[in-house]
Amino acid sequence: MHLPKHLLVGGTVVIALAASTAAALGATHRTTGPVSRATHAAGAGAKVAVANSGLGRILVNGRGHTLYMFEKDKHGRSSCAGQCAGFWPPLITSGKPLAIAGAKSSLLGTTRRADGRLQVTYNHHPLYTFVKDTRKGQTNGEEVNAFGAEWYAVSTAGTKVEKNDTSTGGSSGSDPTPGGYGY
Repeated sequence: MHLPKHLLVGGTVVIALAASTAAALGATHRTTGPVSRATHAAGAGAKVAVANSGLGRILVNGRGHTLYMFEKDKHGRSSCAGQCAGFWPPLITSGKPLAIAGAKSSLLGTTRRADGRLQVTYNHHPLYTFVKDTRKGQTNGEEVNAFGAEWYAVSTAGTKVEKNDTSTGGSSGSDPTPGGYGY
């Protein structure tokens, strides 16, 4: 069977493009799912710092992104996995977490997630970022009710921060709701 020359050349180009595309995808696509979205600290402990925000002084990760706690978490264990962890990536560490810029090292710890990775905790609360916080200082996840409970930025004391906590007008620095839980 004889094929016209333009079909042979065209078929060779299509096969070559398909092969190079497959090779490129294979070289760049190493992980999938929520694992690749988790906030990692490669080779060292994850950094936890304090920053000023519209909510007051809150915890942030090493990139300056707000750290959140999930009210559904109990006894220092994460209740956020799968799709939840895709929207609220856990702060994962490969070493001892580091307190910098005002964070208290005595409140830092870790908890082992169901997938075996270590998640950073602060005052026994597993820490997360939020995918809609794309820049430093954003607090788009504050008081969001998702995946069965509310999410809150974390104070330097390791308690939840509520939007109205900073509007008390008092200069004494005392918290009108001890423990930050509003009981």
